Amino acid sequence: QMQLMESGGGLVQAGGSLRLSCAASGDIVSRNTMAWYRQAPGKQRELVATLMADGTTNYADSVKGRFTISRHNAANTVYLQMNSLKPEDTAVYYCKRTIGNLENWGQGTQVTLSS
Repeated sequence: QMQLMESGGGLVQAGGSLRLSCAASGDIVSRNTMAWYRQAPGKQRELVATLMADGTTNYADSVKGRFTISRHNAANTVYLQMNSLKPEDTAVYYCKRTIGNLENWGQGTQVTLSS
């Protein structure tokens, strides 16, 4: 069964760091296109970072230099390391897996910044 389970969200002060995890089942993340999205209250869901099967990464301009997407093949888990967090990073963060025409989403994890 294809499932994604995010964890690692929480309340953090501006300038702090968090690492989000996305544990996958049903397929191997190293073969998939993995991505992190976020959705802030009253806003549309936006793409934060992408990790391709060949290791290529891409980031939204708003997080470049602060966030890093990576994967641990043995754990079949994708991470989002978030540093120098800002109040505008407050959102629900979602993990997404793309396999051909199929998309698989996690349930999301809340990240809240306090100024």
